[in-house]
Amino acid sequence: MAKVSIGLRGWRFDEEEVFTEEGEFRPLDSVPDDTRKRLIRLTYLQEKPCDACYLIHGEAEKRRCNQAEIVYGEPMEEVLLCSDHEADFLYWFREEDGKDAVGTETFRDSFHEWFLADNRAPDGYGGLEHVDTDPATLPTPPDPAELNRRLNENYEGERKRINLKTGEITTADDEESSLGDVDLGREYPTK
Repeated sequence: MAKVSIGLRGWRFDEEEVFTEEGEFRPLDSVPDDTRKRLIRLTYLQEKPCDACYLIHGEAEKRRCNQAEIVYGEPMEEVLLCSDHEADFLYWFREEDGKDAVGTETFRDSFHEWFLADNRAPDGYGGLEHVDTDPATLPTPPDPAELNRRLNENYEGERKRINLKTGEITTADDEESSLGDVDLGREYPTK
């Protein structure tokens, strides 16, 4: 079973779980939950800046940041990197006990703190060799509106929605029930 990265290197997917035999994306409801969550999260992470660049330049100089090419970690605690800063992350992970933070809510924060303390990989520290095999043949991931359309095309009367930041799938009923006991018909003073 071949493993592929989609959009960003790092997260790898079993090709058969994601693509049909014709090379198209499988319907989201036929993709395993963990894979679906990562795919949905990737649509949000596309075109985000490298975390390390952002820590260097900040919001005011965000335009100077490299676009992220690599993702490590778990959804919602991932670290986004450009190829210039991948070696820094790998050094932190391998040599500075970053692997101890795997799967924790502090994974991203731990790397950020280490990086902000002016820690870096030594010159010449080896990264990973990535093999790009004809990336142009992979289908382009659908945009968020297309994901929501596909998710709802087989459901009658029950609309679903994807939160691209969390990967959570909710129904219209879930959203309405989240209002609890709020009385939306009550009139409030308008002074």
